Amino acid sequence: MTTIQLERSVFLCLCGILPTLFASGSALAQQEVNYGVQPDTDPSFIAKALGYFEPIEKKYNVKVVFREFSYGAPENQAMAAGALQVASAGMGPATIAASRLPAKLVAINILEQTAILVPIDSPLKSPCELKGKTVAFPGVGSQQYPLLLKALSKCGLGENDIKLFKSNGPDIPTLVQNKSVDAGITWDPSISVGLASGKVRLLAKAEHIMPIMGGHYVGNGVYVRTDFMDEHKDIVQDLVTANVKAINYILCHPQDAAKLWSEQIRIKQEVIQLSLDQGISVYSLNVIPTEETMKAYTAFLKDAKILKPDDTPKIDPSFATKALQEVKSGKICMETGPSR
Repeated sequence: MTTIQLERSVFLCLCGILPTLFASGSALAQQEVNYGVQPDTDPSFIAKALGYFEPIEKKYNVKVVFREFSYGAPENQAMAAGALQVASAGMGPATIAASRLPAKLVAINILEQTAILVPIDSPLKSPCELKGKTVAFPGVGSQQYPLLLKALSKCGLGENDIKLFKSNGPDIPTLVQNKSVDAGITWDPSISVGLASGKVRLLAKAEHIMPIMGGHYVGNGVYVRTDFMDEHKDIVQDLVTANVKAINYILCHPQDAAKLWSEQIRIKQEVIQLSLDQGISVYSLNVIPTEETMKAYTAFLKDAKILKPDDTPKIDPSFATKALQEVKSGKICMETGPSR
């Protein structure tokens, strides 16, 4: 997407959101909490489908409104403009937002979500064999870019040892299956859509490249504008708790969750089930963004120059900690979902 296209996309999105925000000065005055999401297997969609937001809406006289974005950059621009109070996005954009915007990271609600794909009949067996190959990737600003470099570095290879081909994340599995490139790195559910075609396979999952949290890579984060958080801590707490309750439901009822996601994000149920079965996207009740986890992840993004040396993500683990305690007081099916 070009800069002009991006600006137009953000403008159109904001045109749809801002009038309701500023009609009387604030989102809450309009009884709306604008919640940024992307069309992926986000627990927020399960929380919505199961009605977990409805008691929150009644309790605080608000309406939780999902605002959908195709990826993280325009989502962050919307939050910067005050058009979103809460957002869920890949950990790269989430960490950038928590570093540079008036926002704090409050939860890590999906693990993994990134993998390197190759054609089904490719002779390649590991990232170490990518030397001289053409690899599709979503761009230098994506978290997939440093993950790819990290995978190469373990083999003594660097960026100059491969030929990078920039593409949109959802298009990468198609490029791989058509053998327009030798390999590609992208995010889920595009990964699972590619795997379901039977024409691509995994070369390496994120957990094989950089395990950070519970043996997995961190995939997705929830972040909140600080002004909204300061004024409405109870709402933020209940929204985070709804996410953790949704994760518990996913772990207890993966097939039912796949069906609900399919209805919400318009992706075939069998594709989502494949993601759960193969651990392309992984879920854990432990959604707490600890300093240790974020220190490791921040260093990773700084090494890749996605974050500036003085960027420090602001985190508030208290909401996730309280949510985890509350959910653990009820029925728990398992600590982590099927990951292998």
